[in-house]
Amino acid sequence: MKKKLSLGVQVLIALIAGVIAGLVLIWIGKPEFATDWLKPFGTIFLNLLKFIVVPVVLFSIIAGIISMKDVRKVASIGGKTIAYYLCTTAVAIIIGLVLSYALKGTYGQLDTAGLEYAAPSSQGIMQTIINIFPSNPITPLANSTMLQVIVIALFFGFGIILAGAKGKATADFVESFNEVCMKIMDFIIKLSPIGVFCLLTPAIAENGPKILKDMLMVLIVAYLAYIIHAAIVYSLSVKSFAGMSPLKFFKGASPAMILAFSSASSVGTLPLTMECSEKLGARKEVTSFVLPLGATINMDGTAIYQGVCTVFIASMFGIDLTIGQLLTIILTATLASIGTAGVPGAGMVMLTMVLVSVGLPVEGIALVAGIDRVFDMGRTAINVTGDMACATVISALEDKKEGKAA
Repeated sequence: MKKKLSLGVQVLIALIAGVIAGLVLIWIGKPEFATDWLKPFGTIFLNLLKFIVVPVVLFSIIAGIISMKDVRKVASIGGKTIAYYLCTTAVAIIIGLVLSYALKGTYGQLDTAGLEYAAPSSQGIMQTIINIFPSNPITPLANSTMLQVIVIALFFGFGIILAGAKGKATADFVESFNEVCMKIMDFIIKLSPIGVFCLLTPAIAENGPKILKDMLMVLIVAYLAYIIHAAIVYSLSVKSFAGMSPLKFFKGASPAMILAFSSASSVGTLPLTMECSEKLGARKEVTSFVLPLGATINMDGTAIYQGVCTVFIASMFGIDLTIGQLLTIILTATLASIGTAGVPGAGMVMLTMVLVSVGLPVEGIALVAGIDRVFDMGRTAINVTGDMACATVISALEDKKEGKAA
């Protein structure tokens, strides 16, 4: 009896096949085939993931809080999680800035005359805070507004704990519905290889010519920064805090990383991210809280993108950034990551905020907008990897804390 290939191997094969198929379609001059016939199936797969992600997040967070049985424990895990995400995001943008500055001489010079770009609207810090708290429980669920869904789950979880014996019936319902959602999620995740192939082939076929024409070097710098951040920051964190081999971590995380790369959606990858993290040994009560939060506020890959693109745009306009401007970029990108949703294209909003904060021409985004999807694939993979590293670290810290208490 032949041994069945693991999901990770199946997804990796789909990734390689998607790249090859995309390049072949470019070579034969038929990239539209991927767009017309493969992309719709990729979209269906993404829609299925997005369909299940809200009930999974809602019920898994509530179930996780119920299992903790202590509001103070939830607050403790939440504080550690946010601190971890903010620290790694700050380090990520520093890596992006340093590497981009070191290699900016390789960018060449693009024509910036007549550039036009309609900057997406952004919001102030106070409005971001206000938007975290929903005015009704239905709209956030319907619109997949993840921060608000998390807040709803937190309040219901706390309410069930505080209700004591009277909340038991609700707790049983949550546990039951959570199990049903997980079974649906397992079925959808089995379709990942097909989804990866159908998402990646059009991305390669559509963006290949643009990359080869003008933007190859800046993409290389961005992806080199992504790899350095993952290899150093995540390896050190899982080894130092969780005592886990980095090779074991990346091997276990690879299915979610590949799906994130193909779909460019942290939220869409969330069901698989949760499954991979739990297989790596992270507690279910931790993954159910840390990962949905990370899919919304953890933007390590996006922060690297900010650093690389800011230096690139400044270079194209012949502007030298000062130390003060570089510090402003680090601070702005780190704080802006909290309010940016984990969906395709969100990095453009953050990049606009960063450019405005240091007085660089927003029109420069037009230089990178054409291949933003290619940047997005890499930065999403890093964002999701950071989520799994955080879940692994927080679980290990909680295990040590409970071990000392015992």
